[in-house]
Amino acid sequence: MNALSNRINNLSESQTIKMAKMGRELAAKGVDVISLSFGEPDFHTPEHIKQAAKQAMDDNFTYYTPVAGYPELRKAIVHKLKTENNLDYDFTDIVVSTGAKQAIANAVLCLVNPGEEVIIPTPYWVSYSEVVKLAEGKSVFIDTTVESNFKISAQQLEEAITPNTKLFMFSSPSNPTGSLYSKAELAALAEVFERHPHVYILSDEIYEHINYVDAHESIAQFSAIKDRVIIINGFSKAYAMTGWRIGYTASSKELATAFDKMQGQITSGTCSITQRAGTAAYMGGLDSVLQMRTEFKKRRDLVYGLLQDIEGLKVNLPEGAFYFFPNVTSFFGKSFNGKVINDADELSIYLLEEAHVAVVGGDSFGDPKSIRISYAAAEDKLIEAVKRIKNALGQLQ
Repeated sequence: MNALSNRINNLSESQTIKMAKMGRELAAKGVDVISLSFGEPDFHTPEHIKQAAKQAMDDNFTYYTPVAGYPELRKAIVHKLKTENNLDYDFTDIVVSTGAKQAIANAVLCLVNPGEEVIIPTPYWVSYSEVVKLAEGKSVFIDTTVESNFKISAQQLEEAITPNTKLFMFSSPSNPTGSLYSKAELAALAEVFERHPHVYILSDEIYEHINYVDAHESIAQFSAIKDRVIIINGFSKAYAMTGWRIGYTASSKELATAFDKMQGQITSGTCSITQRAGTAAYMGGLDSVLQMRTEFKKRRDLVYGLLQDIEGLKVNLPEGAFYFFPNVTSFFGKSFNGKVINDADELSIYLLEEAHVAVVGGDSFGDPKSIRISYAAAEDKLIEAVKRIKNALGQLQ
């Protein structure tokens, strides 16, 4: 007898977490594993943020918090959205959550009814389609390619929308591809959404400051659709605060009220000390953020050159985030020691076992032709990792 619900049985395990776990297990056996599977900056949280957290504990700032977050933090988020993004919100439009992942779950679970369609461009972050499953919605995928820099066109969006479409989900800069949409490209998508007022837009902007091209552009800047846009953001990537678990939504007041209600029945308010740290992050300026971005760009350029030197990889130059998403189909059907590589997931396992480098197969991102390589690691680790990958791929016949 299976005691577990269909809900959990139908849910897939996060492949990024799975590969990181497999890498740790191999490392525990004494193997020198280089992990490029997690989207986690290797920098430490800036000192002024840690000091704010220490002060919060000394001040006994340790009690239950408001479900949507302390007004002080929500006002700091409003200030950030105005000064950095030229977007106007009231602090009551902000709901702070235990990480951006919870913010995404709040939005999808509050909007999507069973059977309603959610449009997701591929490749996408692994949890998007799984959260839609939890809501009993139907994911509708728009496929992209490395040749299009993994971005959809307005025409593709128009063709995907039906009367049953409820939500569109995307990230810019993108996880897993590093692609980002320009203002002109977002304007073209916004014109489509104007013609379809029943469709909401979830805009995941967690990587906004890891942008190597221009100022970040948010689709919420287009006033005709702003009330239907849910901005997802947080502190983990820009401020190296992955373990602090803090994210947020910025949306219409009606949606914010719903997210508050949902969260109140699941986790309630986010950690008080983390909220003090988040407030310090947003009020402390961007110096540390810009320093990290400069380093990420150096790593991007380094790894791009190294990957281009691997015969059979098809790779583009990402404009943001800290990932490469190369097409690896040229290796399918090849083998080593009798083991045949049939898809990207099998190739990622092969690279872990033979090269001792952890990457993530693209199937869970909606693209079984590619693998995701994170370059959020030190330069010496990156150079050694790509060297190992090149050698292991060269063994395939």
